[in-house]
Amino acid sequence: MKKIIPISCSIFLVSLILTPISGVFSWGFYAHKRINKMAVFTLPPQMIGFYKKHIEYISEHAVDPDKRRYAVAEEAPRHYLDIDHYGKHPFDSVPKYWKAAVAKYSEDTLMAYGIVPWHIDKIVYRLTEAFREQNVDKILHLSADLGHYVGDAHVPLHTTENYNGQFTNQKGIHGFWESRIPELYADKYDYFVGKAQYIEQPIDKAWEIIKASNAAKDSVLLFEAKLNAEFSQDQKYSFENRGNATIRVYSQAYTAAYDKMLNGMVQRRLQQAVQTTGSFWYTAWVNAGQPDLVKLESKQVSDSLKKVFEAEELLWKNGKIKGAGKGHED
Repeated sequence: MKKIIPISCSIFLVSLILTPISGVFSWGFYAHKRINKMAVFTLPPQMIGFYKKHIEYISEHAVDPDKRRYAVAEEAPRHYLDIDHYGKHPFDSVPKYWKAAVAKYSEDTLMAYGIVPWHIDKIVYRLTEAFREQNVDKILHLSADLGHYVGDAHVPLHTTENYNGQFTNQKGIHGFWESRIPELYADKYDYFVGKAQYIEQPIDKAWEIIKASNAAKDSVLLFEAKLNAEFSQDQKYSFENRGNATIRVYSQAYTAAYDKMLNGMVQRRLQQAVQTTGSFWYTAWVNAGQPDLVKLESKQVSDSLKKVFEAEELLWKNGKIKGAGKGHED
């Protein structure tokens, strides 16, 4: 997950910026919103009416956790897990359950290197409780958040200390993989990924996602390194207008070549994030006893929750990232 500076800020109101657009939030705002929006269409008839009624909220607030990094000190490590910090065989070393992991490594260590699988499990539990309470504010807020964290867990570079290629002379690769490729191609992706499925053990599924993402990490880095050796700098980058600024970006030719080498990896991870998000929503609803959501369709988000969002928005536009996990920013 990366830091982004709003286009309206003065730093972008210059004629030329000589760095690639790597400093963006995970998946970019566009992709996070698309994941949540398309996850709605994986839901069964008993749920889809409620979620379609609030689909704009679900999609627009998919990016709230990124903005919250400026307001909540504990937010940053919820977006990633630097699993390679824990040794050569980390999936054998790190306990699956939170309490056991804290006992082995300490909470401070876990917070320093990311907690996304455990946080996904926690949000599924909280969403289940929200369904039981039939609390519209909580259902919508937690559904939007859950989609964000699930999306982040599907990003290979969210599973390594070398999250932006800073150890391999590939700085900028994070935004290249998760933002530049979707920016150019995501409109052509197929988002109809099938029906949401019940997940027996959310914590097991969260770890399954992390393992799959980490397994793709080496390809993400090695393919870009190979491609970099084949392209000159003037072929690798180009310049595009963004609002009042002209910025240097990865060229369309370089991006197309990288996407081809990845053989559709970005699309597959995004598709899987859509299906898994819907499945977690469905699982929480089932575990809550399948409450009737029809009677909740007409209810709107409360003014008090809107004020919380407004405060977070203001801090995002004017603040700095707080708390642990600040290593996962450019």
